[in-house]
Amino acid sequence: MLLMLYMHPSRFNTLQKPDVLQTTPAVSIKTHIDGYGNRCAILTANAGPLRIYSDNIVSDSGLMDIVAPNAVQHSIPELPPEVVTFLLGSRYCEVERLSDIAYGLFGQTPMGWGRVQSICDWVHNNIKFGYQFARPSKTAFDVFTERTGVCRDFMHLAITFCRCMNIPARYATGYLGDIGIPFNPAVMDFSAWFEVYLSGQWYTFDARFNTPRIGRVLVARGRDAVDVALTTSFGRADLKSFKVWSHTVA
Repeated sequence: MLLMLYMHPSRFNTLQKPDVLQTTPAVSIKTHIDGYGNRCAILTANAGPLRIYSDNIVSDSGLMDIVAPNAVQHSIPELPPEVVTFLLGSRYCEVERLSDIAYGLFGQTPMGWGRVQSICDWVHNNIKFGYQFARPSKTAFDVFTERTGVCRDFMHLAITFCRCMNIPARYATGYLGDIGIPFNPAVMDFSAWFEVYLSGQWYTFDARFNTPRIGRVLVARGRDAVDVALTTSFGRADLKSFKVWSHTVA
């Protein structure tokens, strides 16, 4: 099994204790840093039940996502080579299929921050959220045609529209608690957001909530959800239960 369940290395200095995955029964876990800078775990599970778990306390700045309305879009020759890959189509983000649609919707919007915000506004206002709409094969084009999805689907569509408009965009996943918003008693889950490259740096956007938030705890980044799947099993594995918690601690 390949696991993406560690905090992102950029978060290591905010943890109260070492980031350790535990299993029952105990198995050997190897770790490595992948090509996108994520810390990954590899283990071999024996037949039978396997519980994987982790817990930590993370310090946060308390600052909201940065809003930079004057951030500008780069021409492609200006982009660093490592950023160009986030303009390309990927498993869930079919740039070729959505390019004409994207130009029709956003071709007249102001370049840079304003264009990305217009994309988020459109996705937020036109896609209906619901866990019943999730499926592992759902792509950005499916989201556009069906107009439904979960948070990762919102991000895939927004990422694809950005790439269609020559704005580098990458997928992010992690924890997002209820800091600064009314308490939500619903069952928690991992959250997805995305990042775009403007004015020489990456900025956070979220097409589902479409508002700056406090306390995003990054787990992993990649081209799309393929690169940051929480668990990838090379063989039969049935998920029996799944629990996420992200609470504010005084």
